[in-house]
Amino acid sequence: MAAYRLKQQLVNNMSEQTSQSERDEFREYCQRWLEENRPPPTKIPLPQNAYEVTFHDHRTYLCDWQAKCYEAQLIGTDVPQDYGGHGHTEFQAIASAEVRKANVPYFINWIGLGMTAPTLLIHGTEEQKKRFLPPIFSAEEIWCQGFSEPGAGSDLVSLQTSAIKDGDNWIINGSKVWTSLGAISSWMLLLARNDKDDKYNGITYFMADMAREGVTVRPIHKMTGESGFNEVFLEDVVIPDNHRIDDVGAGWKVAMSTLTSERGAAAGVGAVASSESPLTAVLQLIELAKTTKRNGITVWDDPVARDRIVNVYVRIEATMQNARRTRIKALNGGAMRLPLQGKVVGSEIAQELNEIALSVLGLKSSLYVGDEHAIDDGKWALGYMNTYTGTISGGSSEIQRNILGERVLGLPKTK
Repeated sequence: MAAYRLKQQLVNNMSEQTSQSERDEFREYCQRWLEENRPPPTKIPLPQNAYEVTFHDHRTYLCDWQAKCYEAQLIGTDVPQDYGGHGHTEFQAIASAEVRKANVPYFINWIGLGMTAPTLLIHGTEEQKKRFLPPIFSAEEIWCQGFSEPGAGSDLVSLQTSAIKDGDNWIINGSKVWTSLGAISSWMLLLARNDKDDKYNGITYFMADMAREGVTVRPIHKMTGESGFNEVFLEDVVIPDNHRIDDVGAGWKVAMSTLTSERGAAAGVGAVASSESPLTAVLQLIELAKTTKRNGITVWDDPVARDRIVNVYVRIEATMQNARRTRIKALNGGAMRLPLQGKVVGSEIAQELNEIALSVLGLKSSLYVGDEHAIDDGKWALGYMNTYTGTISGGSSEIQRNILGERVLGLPKTK
């Protein structure tokens, strides 16, 4: 089916808001397109989340899928056409919601879409936007994030990777850790310290070419057996000054903008890092409880177990309604309260949901992926271990609660 074409007057006049009928028309188009273009499954099942992609076949499959969705205007939907977007208004949220509901494969370039693109749209030069945004949308260039270091995770401002000016270039030395997709990325968002004596104003933000001499990537093997995370070592890596984002020393300010996007506070341009929505997961949990027997009855017939599942269902529904409120600035609550709250609550709900699933399975919860006797091929055990990533990455739940307490509730800073 041909890609949806918005009425020309909306393209010409970006200041006008789209009508409800136009939004409904676009939503129907997204639903129809996703149903008609659903890709076949891969021979080897995809990882549960985009950050665990390591196989070449998976990368090719997912890049092709993202490129197809971009062509269909489900990615970069509201971004100006000059930067490779489709020039619409108020349609990206609709497209992203329908992609999640359709349970189609995730977008492999989730860091590029969810972090790099929003950062460039706010802080990038015209040349940077025109050069880097189109291949982000089409997945021609995959991105990773070089923020955390062995001694600077939640306390990011302690980073020590150095940036020394050398004419029109910068010489970078240091290391990064927990770098999702680092082994398959073309570019990295990189924070480096240009002034060791100025804690907050001595950090500069760069785009680093992963093919540059001096860049070494080593995978980190997790308890799940997966290795989507990586260490990245930078030894005398040369970065041209035109690959710097914003001013020298403005890296902390730009990083806060990026982290706001990572934590869900920006509408983004179509980032979807998981193919399974929380609503789908809880419905699968209900089905698991209805088909698993214990003491002569199904787990669903146990009122205590059923109550735990229903409570999670209610919390998921609440987060979905709050997500709708984030699209309206007046309802956001100030200091990006709802998006930051959503990151905390959403990651912890995912952990609780998978924990309940393991309790439903009982002894069978110990059977892992690949075991012929494992229920659902061990997805619940794998999911439970992977949920700890969500409560740590992008700022741990503890850090998020500090931000909410200090900036929203006005509580004194922690010591």
